[in-house]
Amino acid sequence: MFTLTGKKAIITGAAQGLGKAMATALHDAGAEVVILDISDRAQDTAAEIGKEGASVHAVKGNLMDRENLEEAFQEAVNKLEGRVDILINSAGLIERKSAMDFSLESWDRIFEVNVSAVFQLSRLAARIMIEQGSGKIINMGSILSFLGGFNAAAYSTSKGAIAQLTKSLSNEWAGHGIQVNAIAPGYMLTTMNDDIKNDEVRSPQINARIPAGRWGTPEDVTGTAVFLSSAASDYITGVVIPVDGGVLAR
Repeated sequence: MFTLTGKKAIITGAAQGLGKAMATALHDAGAEVVILDISDRAQDTAAEIGKEGASVHAVKGNLMDRENLEEAFQEAVNKLEGRVDILINSAGLIERKSAMDFSLESWDRIFEVNVSAVFQLSRLAARIMIEQGSGKIINMGSILSFLGGFNAAAYSTSKGAIAQLTKSLSNEWAGHGIQVNAIAPGYMLTTMNDDIKNDEVRSPQINARIPAGRWGTPEDVTGTAVFLSSAASDYITGVVIPVDGGVLAR
């Protein structure tokens, strides 16, 4: 029920962090994976993950360039021989700064990657999935899909948008056999969070707020990603699943 043998997946932002962990987990479950990332590191990550089992490919793409996004997606589809069973929209940007000091240029950059690119990639994948009669789209939300955060107005607003986009697309595509869901990670040990993890004031406050007593690791999201990619979740759609060590329940 949880096997992904024979499935074909595209994962954005998977050269490192949560995306890399999910790409590894899907590969280990049997899926053929394309890592779509702006970083040159994607080639090394693909080679590292794909040493054994199903193939892992790398495609370089800039999600802030709409034309290049479509070209990169098509290249990824070509590597998967025209089939896409799973799309994980993992790429994302954050900039921590007070709302009064935040530039509109930074706001636009964050929304282009965190929302607009997710919308367009989901539509591109759905066109293929509708023809197939099945598919899984997994978006990366955040606990800031529910909470306001601090010095993160653009990021939290974008992740709130992802929660609503997930529900809306689910409503449109569930009848075509496509499940659209989201994962909402909590405080994770990734480079994106190095600044607050090392902040002498914020870090203890965050530690005290996590009932599990620790920050999450990229591997903590992988079980949920495999579940949402597999037949085990065929009747689950339009939900945002927190993976946060209990933060939202506190």
